[in-house]
Amino acid sequence: MLVRLFEDNPNDREIRKIVELLRNGGVIIYPTDTIYAIGCDINSVKAVQRVSAIRGVKAEKANFSMICKDLGNIAAYAKVSNEEFRLMKQYLPGPYTFVLPATSKLPNVLMNRRKTIGIRIPKNFIVQAIVEELGGPLLTTSVKATEGEVEEYITDPELIHEKYNRLVDLVIDGGYGNNIPSTVIDCTGDEIVVTRQGLGEL
Repeated sequence: MLVRLFEDNPNDREIRKIVELLRNGGVIIYPTDTIYAIGCDINSVKAVQRVSAIRGVKAEKANFSMICKDLGNIAAYAKVSNEEFRLMKQYLPGPYTFVLPATSKLPNVLMNRRKTIGIRIPKNFIVQAIVEELGGPLLTTSVKATEGEVEEYITDPELIHEKYNRLVDLVIDGGYGNNIPSTVIDCTGDEIVVTRQGLGEL
C-alpha cells in the first residue's frame, strides 16, 4: 500500500491508521529529513525481526537506531551525560544520529553486542506525528539501493514502493527524499567522535 502525506500538514486520520498498523506489528517505509527509512514499533519483536530480514542481518548485529519524540523520551533508553544532552539540544531535531550507551529498558531484540543505540529526532513533521501518536520510539534503518541500482530507489517513494511493497505493509509517499544519510556522532567513548559525515554539519 502507498499512502501520500504532505510533510507540512500530515493528515491526522492517516497518521492514526499508520500507528494502528505499527501497534499490530506492521512494518512501514517512511520519510525522514534525510533518506527514506524502514521501521516498526521497537516493542514488536516480530516486526523488528522482519526489518532485520529485509536488511539481511540478525537484529543483534544490525546496529539499528530509533526515532524519539523529543529529548525527554531518550533518557528511558539511553544514558546521556550533561555535555551530550547540551549537544543534542543544540542539533536536534535535525539530520543527526547520536550513538549512546543503552539502558536496560531497551528491548532485548535491539540490544547489540556493544550495548549501544542510535538516537534520531528528524526534522520531518510526518515521522514526528507518527512517533507522537505511537507514544514510543520507532525503529529506523535507511532504505539503501542495492549494488547496480540507480539512486532513485532511495529518493523516489513510488520506486521504493515498487521494490518493497511485498516486504512491508505500507510505504508513505512524503515526496522525494534526500540521498545523503544522517551524520553519525558516537558518544560512547572518552571523546565525542563523528564516525560518519552526512547531511548534518557540526
